[in-house]
Amino acid sequence: MRIGYAKVSTTDQNLDLHLDGLKRQKCERIFTDQLGGSKAVRPGLNELKHILQKGDQVIVWKLDRLGRSLRDPADLINYFEDKESWIHEH
Repeated sequence: MRIGYAKVSTTDQNLDLHLDGLKRQKCERIFTDQLGGSKAVRPGLNELKHILQKGDQVIVWKLDRLGRSLRDPADLINYFEDKESWIHEH
């Protein structure tokens, strides 16, 4: 399954550009988070991780959307690899 993930960092930012790109990539499910500040809790990402199965492809607009530091995306990429899933940047 192709699973999309979109995140913006503030409630003032808009997800539309991200969502349009993920739809063009034919994502079957799309999860989103719209956060204010540096909150570490991301319900959309947590739900994505919960349903992720072997062979799934996770599509993101940009890899930097996976976290605020270099470690966050690296940890998630390792998580996806452990699940035998792939991540793609659109």
